[in-house]
Parts: sequence; structure tokens; C-alpha cells
Amino acid sequence: MAEVILITGGARSGKSREALRLAEEFPRRVFIATAEPFDDEMGERIARHRSERGPEWRTIEAPLDLAEALLSVSDPEAAVVIDCLTVWLGNLMHKDGEATEESPPCVDLLRALTRVEAKRIILVTNEIGMGIVPADALSRRFRDVAGRLNQQVAALADRVILTVCGLTMTIKQSSERGTENE
Repeated sequence: MAEVILITGGARSGKSREALRLAEEFPRRVFIATAEPFDDEMGERIARHRSERGPEWRTIEAPLDLAEALLSVSDPEAAVVIDCLTVWLGNLMHKDGEATEESPPCVDLLRALTRVEAKRIILVTNEIGMGIVPADALSRRFRDVAGRLNQQVAALADRVILTVCGLTMTIKQSSERGTENE
């Protein structure tokens, strides 16, 4: 079973950089991208990130079918980076306004994390619940669903890392899933 690492923190805190660093230890690397280029700026950002990763990365674009993309990896020596859960959740909620952490795509993702053939899976997510309470119902619902999904992934994860200002702190390190050793 793959080692699962969840990296969380605020926007531009260094989460993605840390995820890529943890994957660089492996000769074969897969990047599962959840963002879609809805405008020119996002398209340029995606192209820049792909170029920075380099040709040794295999990229799978999965704005909606994240579990399927993850299960398509069948290399027991590979590292997989999923960037990012909150963008993916936003995509799901945009497609299906009723999506929650209990919706089939989220349940399927949690199952896939325990079944994929890879050495390490690194998931990037935003910690969005530390700011002010959003002013509208949809934003509050997104914050709540993202927080609960992050908790479910953290419970499965072997390690959870918090990034702040480019600094990392391991907040969970387990020898067995669901068992914390601090």
C-alpha cells in the first residue's frame, strides 16, 4: 500500500513546492493536475508549472475524475502528486451544486487512496477554514465541505504536513493509518 502524505496550508504557502520535493526522491513521478485553464492567466500558470516540473514527470489532467486518474497509476515504484484537492472540490461543486464530502467522487477518492499501486501519494490541499467566515452561503458550504474532506484524507494519511510562509511542520506521523505518533 502506498504511503499517503497530505500537505495543507494557505495560498502560496509552499505546499506544491514541498509536494514536488517529496516526490523528487523517486525516479518515476506522476502529477495529477486538477486545475482547468478557464482564462488566459490560468492557462499561462498551468503551462509554467508544467515546464518547471520538467519532462521526467508524467502529467494526468483530472479536473473531475480524480479517483479514476489515481487508479490509472500502476507503478509500485512511482510517486504521485495530486495538486490540489480544493480546486478539484470546487470543480465538483461547480458541476454538481449538491456535492459534499459524502458524494460518490469523494468516497471513490478515499477508496482509491488505499488501492493505488504507487510507492507514495502526496495530496496538496488548502486550509481555508482559518480566515473570516464567508459572507455567502455557497462559500460557507464550500469551506465546510473542504474542511470535512481534508479531515477524512488526514485520517487516512500516514503523514500530514502544514506549510506556513514556506516552512513545513509535520503535524501527523503514523506508522499505521489512524494512529498518531507525535
